[in-house]
Amino acid sequence: MAVLIAGVAISGGGAPAIAARQAPVAWGACPAVAGKPVNASIECATVRVPLDYGEPMGQSIKVAINRIKAKVSRDANHLGTLLINPGGPGASGRSMTAYVAATLPAKVSERYDIVGFDPRGVGGSEPSLHCMDPEVHYKAPRPDAVPRTLSEERALLGRASDYATRCGHFWSWLLPHLTTENSARDMDTIRAALGEEKISYLGYSYGTYLGAVYATLFPHRVKRLVMDSIVDPTGVWYKANLAQDEAFERRHRQFLAWTAKHHSTYKLGATPTQTSFAYYAMRTRLRERPAGGVVGPSELDDTFTVAGYSDRVWPLFAQAWSSYVRQGDVKGLVDIYTKHGKNDSTKENGYAVYLGVQCRDATWPRQWETWRTDMTAMHRQAPFMTWPNAWFNAPCAFWPVPGGKPVRVQGSSQLPPILMLQTRGDAATPYTGALRMRTLFPSARMVVDKGGNHGASLAGNQCVDRHLAAYLRDGSVPPRDAVCDPLPPPRAAAAARMAAQAPAQHHELLGVLTGVLGAR
Repeated sequence: MAVLIAGVAISGGGAPAIAARQAPVAWGACPAVAGKPVNASIECATVRVPLDYGEPMGQSIKVAINRIKAKVSRDANHLGTLLINPGGPGASGRSMTAYVAATLPAKVSERYDIVGFDPRGVGGSEPSLHCMDPEVHYKAPRPDAVPRTLSEERALLGRASDYATRCGHFWSWLLPHLTTENSARDMDTIRAALGEEKISYLGYSYGTYLGAVYATLFPHRVKRLVMDSIVDPTGVWYKANLAQDEAFERRHRQFLAWTAKHHSTYKLGATPTQTSFAYYAMRTRLRERPAGGVVGPSELDDTFTVAGYSDRVWPLFAQAWSSYVRQGDVKGLVDIYTKHGKNDSTKENGYAVYLGVQCRDATWPRQWETWRTDMTAMHRQAPFMTWPNAWFNAPCAFWPVPGGKPVRVQGSSQLPPILMLQTRGDAATPYTGALRMRTLFPSARMVVDKGGNHGASLAGNQCVDRHLAAYLRDGSVPPRDAVCDPLPPPRAAAAARMAAQAPAQHHELLGVLTGVLGAR
């Protein structure tokens, strides 16, 4: 039975006004977005959820959802609802619905109503958070994320403080309620509105933490639970970012080693030491003369961070780097920045929600000296990511609402078997954190892909996907934790052959999983 919740009308960034109760979910056609054709197989709707679950009959906001309906009727073959979330926090679940439905085996996907949702504040949900105009505040090239002087550090600190202040001015009524716990409660409101006693869930990256919080709060409502690329629930969130710095450094060095192995193609150095020198020499040169007038060192950081998520882009990125260094051709760098690193309103929305959730979920150091000490030490061993990651999160040092106390994630005897999927070399969600999550859920089994890409399932590894399909089909998990061989490393290739080498489905998944990255 659908629940009825008191609703509100939202106007811009202002405070909500009380409105009448809203009827249960009413599915309808989806609106066109940015001129893209509407997928006729997808339906859209909104669900009203309490702004504050401490006052469930008070003010409310809207969460946008979409679905691709099962092709079987609601009889013994129908498996209910599969709710999906790609992470962030700040990424749109609705952007992943069609991908999941198309990539799962038909005999599985046709038995589920596959439902994507934009968590509170994201995308089509109302309100949709925006704190800055990306065309103004993030105009490229931005200041170098690695400060060389105290003056440069103060300028970067001012940008972080300004972002936090602006978010507070626009959204002071919403920010106290922008938490993972509330998003998990929104999931349960969606479940009830859909008339489901239990739901199944597939979460990637931060979505695994959201799923773990949901399973902690509502274990009796979980039918199937898949965590792919697993967040460390004990590092929320300052410690998790320091762990990321080390993991991205390892992944970046793997990219440099791969480039050295293909020296005959790219001619950037025959050893990792030589390619590392070439990379940081390029970064230094871009500080003085941005490529195409737009790709400076910070834009380079944003772009090449994507190479830490997936080795499928390595040939394209190495070719762009080689063309710049050896021929003075800036087009390749500008093209990969435009595709993977450039800010737009969607990424700024994702970034605003990312900060809103992470800054509110847990406490962060409020004294900048703590950040400076930690980042200076970490930069010595992990120069690729440390300072860019620090400034990405630095508004949390000035956030207008205090950090809270994270939900204590834990398993329950009420939970069914859980499937965890993880790559051993994942940079964004390191393997050690996945092991910590694994210890909290006794009913879980983990499938480990020995590769390093972020996002183990639905990206071409048939071994991983077989485990996922079996679990979603009938709830079966391996009798013990399992290991899958990784996909082969990419081959060096000319830019014209890139598209044929990397499966289109992987690029789509990569785009969703890295959708928040650009707004540094």
